[in-house]
Amino acid sequence: MIMLGNLFIAVGTIVDIILRLYIWVLIIAALISWVSPDPYNPIVRFLRSVTEPVLRPVRRRLGVFGGIDFSPLIVILGIIFVRSFIIRTIIEYGYKLKGGF
Repeated sequence: MIMLGNLFIAVGTIVDIILRLYIWVLIIAALISWVSPDPYNPIVRFLRSVTEPVLRPVRRRLGVFGGIDFSPLIVILGIIFVRSFIIRTIIEYGYKLKGGF
């Protein structure tokens, strides 16, 4: 059971790190969108290709309020919820399998 516990801890930790990085990508993409960047810039193209598949459905459901796009904020709040609830549960379950806590 120790190996299975370590697997849960490792997977939870890796997913947590990926979600933390994605939050920063969302923040950077939102900040860059305020200055009307060059759409052919490789960094801008990368940020849009990584964030738009997640932001587009939220934007479609939420709409735009007074010209302000709240979709990055909603997605970030959703990621914080997933990290706080699901990922933390997976990691704690891994520790329980190891015999800790």
